[in-house]
Amino acid sequence: MDNIERAAADDVAARPGSVAEAERNATDAAIAAVEEQFALLFNQVSTQMRDRAAKVHPDLQPLGYKLLTTMVRTGPIHAGGLAELLGTDKSVISRQTRVLEDLGFIERRTDPTDRRASFLEATPAAIEAVNEVRAADQAKLYRSLRQWDDHDLHRLAELLERLNDLQP
Repeated sequence: MDNIERAAADDVAARPGSVAEAERNATDAAIAAVEEQFALLFNQVSTQMRDRAAKVHPDLQPLGYKLLTTMVRTGPIHAGGLAELLGTDKSVISRQTRVLEDLGFIERRTDPTDRRASFLEATPAAIEAVNEVRAADQAKLYRSLRQWDDHDLHRLAELLERLNDLQP
């Protein structure tokens, strides 16, 4: 197809009432519905993060909970590594780690290979509290999703994987 044919095809597709325009409108409506569902999901996740943080400690903020759960998952980590992993600024990590230290949820350990640096590590009490919250949430998720059939569960996992693959 040369440029003239391509331009003519594009012109037909752009005409009001064309099949291509109707398909594009239907696709845009479907994408808008997905966007709306994501907005609802993100709001639920935000609320759940706040609730999880409060279950660990009433003064723990959602961002602090996110840092803490990451440290529980990764084990000892440098502040810079934590900032990189979470895609945030080191100053945010610094402020939040001070709060977590004050609450007794993390400790600093000197890096034996570089005495100027330190590792951040979740305390045993923090690990226990985070694992209790996770276990309760996981049980709730499993109870809910066990009501779905296997085909829908596999399809959801496939679609989420495709969506995650789109991200840079």
